[in-house]
Amino acid sequence: MAAHPARARRIDARVVVLSVLLVVALLAWFGVDYLRDRLASGGCDTTTPVRITAAPDVAPVLTALARSVPEPDCYTVEVTASASAATAAALEANGANGPDVWVPESSSWLLQARDGGAWNLPESGQSVASSPVVLALTDEVAKQAGWPGKSLSWSDVLAGSPVGLPDPSRDPAGIAALIGLQQLTKDAPDPAAAFTEEIRKVSAVKEPFTASPASEQSVLARKLVAAYPAVGVPSFDYPYVVLPRASEASRSAAERFLRLVLDQTATKTFADAGFRTPAGQLLGDRPRDTRTNAAPRPAGPPAADAMYGVLQAWAGANLSARVQVLLDVSGSMAATVPGTGRSRMALTLEAATQGLGLFKPTTEIGLWLFSTRLDGDKDYKELLPMRSISEQLAGGGVATLQAVKPKPGGATGLYDSILAAYQNARQNWQLGRINVVVVLTDGRNEDSDSVGLPGLLAELGRLQDPRKPLPVIGIGIGPDIDASELKQVSAATGGESFTTPDPRKISDVFYQALSTLMCQPPACKK
Repeated sequence: MAAHPARARRIDARVVVLSVLLVVALLAWFGVDYLRDRLASGGCDTTTPVRITAAPDVAPVLTALARSVPEPDCYTVEVTASASAATAAALEANGANGPDVWVPESSSWLLQARDGGAWNLPESGQSVASSPVVLALTDEVAKQAGWPGKSLSWSDVLAGSPVGLPDPSRDPAGIAALIGLQQLTKDAPDPAAAFTEEIRKVSAVKEPFTASPASEQSVLARKLVAAYPAVGVPSFDYPYVVLPRASEASRSAAERFLRLVLDQTATKTFADAGFRTPAGQLLGDRPRDTRTNAAPRPAGPPAADAMYGVLQAWAGANLSARVQVLLDVSGSMAATVPGTGRSRMALTLEAATQGLGLFKPTTEIGLWLFSTRLDGDKDYKELLPMRSISEQLAGGGVATLQAVKPKPGGATGLYDSILAAYQNARQNWQLGRINVVVVLTDGRNEDSDSVGLPGLLAELGRLQDPRKPLPVIGIGIGPDIDASELKQVSAATGGESFTTPDPRKISDVFYQALSTLMCQPPACKK
């Protein structure tokens, strides 16, 4: 029997109503946004920006890849080219408007920035490319070394051309070159002396250089000739580092962009710009004029211990120092020294002023005064902030120093002052310099409310870091000094103390201390 038409229409109407109710229920259950995301064809309610600051050599590649981000992915990438030294300084200062991602040329910058105060910076990142560190030469210089008849090695270049070294504390190519020089001298009868001698040779070369360390990628870009090391020299590894300040949305988008950068389709963009893969593989065709060599594989970024070691050697060979001076201004410094008609303070200031001439103008020096309750409840206060000697001289630092007077009735708050100065120097320890705390005093600790000698020694021990030496050089003058306590304090930090009961010999003691500080191998054995 055929269905009645009216009844069929009623059934159809019920089906329609039920279907509508089902859709409404689904919208309520899953949410309008959920269904819109699933049903919309590529639209984005919001677009997440990702700000990347990258080393100038790799920034153009990242910019090109940023333009390939699919629109439906709902994020955009803005790449800014900036020298890594400037970016590291900004991160150390903890500026509010920093990037979401940093791509320096080397992971060594991450260590340096963390040392400088960017403590929450990751210690490593995902390498997005690599480039060996080579010695870059012009065609003329390369021909003198035998090119193009043979591929050039570092030994070929070092034997015949003056090689200049950029400041390794500001250029990772300099760090790589130092590690290479260390490897080349490791079989010498006295490796440390031979290494120091090589450092002094390259330090003496002034710009323009006939040869200097650089990345293979920059050699290709400038149409120079590359000489490759026969030993393992750290390469540029271009770590992609998502910074802690990035929002969750930007962090997620940055990770998606990283996947795009590491995808095989992106490797041609890197290869066309002269980079190798993160594993060191050479892709694409290189010019066949033997300017570069496809065979060597990059050795990866420098290990932390190796980096700290060569930079400390560099600082010693170049007498580049960062000196925190702690000067006693207790009342006893006003005492007249028999046979001179001058006070202990006058003789000390004279020796200190003359001692400034022993340092290079680039050496940084800061001065604190100490007694008891010199600044409120504190036994110490800053007189000269940490600046280079050239800046101190230009800014009237000598006149400020010579105007220092002892505090009438002031006692010697030695222990708390040493600890505070040491903590400050540790916090501001600088890579690539001889970091040291110099204490000048005419007496023993007289502050009964201080940390005490056992407490001071314990704290100094806790603050030691073998990779970041920070010795205390103790200089004691006069009959009231406690040579034992100065010796214990210095020894706890790997330093030395120099004392004399005769204040007239302050100049001799002062110069002895500074000579020990500045005398480095091979002239002096450590």
